[in-house]
Amino acid sequence: MDVWITNLQHKVSIETSFIRDVVMSALRIEGHPQPTDVSVALVDDAYIRVLNREYRGVDQPTDVLAFPMEGDGGVRGEPALGDIVISLERAREQARQFNHPIRHEVALLAVHGLLHLLGYEDDTEVGASAMWSKQKELLEKILGTGARERR
Repeated sequence: MDVWITNLQHKVSIETSFIRDVVMSALRIEGHPQPTDVSVALVDDAYIRVLNREYRGVDQPTDVLAFPMEGDGGVRGEPALGDIVISLERAREQARQFNHPIRHEVALLAVHGLLHLLGYEDDTEVGASAMWSKQKELLEKILGTGARERR
């Protein structure tokens, strides 16, 4: 199992090893079979806005996007779950808004994106409730703290 981190922005600093550890811990807790690859791209608001417009038809930045992989597309021929894209600018804003460390916000966004790759959906009230409950459970186990409510 490997988590590939690519930092495509220079506006917000974060330890990429922390993000890797969060994603790998969540995969282990969820009992996801090894080997598998996940890619995480750290971007700015302008970059994620382009992706959000292209793939979701929403012309504004968002905090996290997830793109599940179809088939066996892993870096070393291993199965890949897909790609998570996180706007660190948006994460910094939301961390300030909810008065917690940016590391907590980035962990929340990484877990949220990973849950989408694992098949969770939040486009209905029932789906969102299940996803946020699982997200809170994972963050409590990984960070020792829960997810803030923002639905």
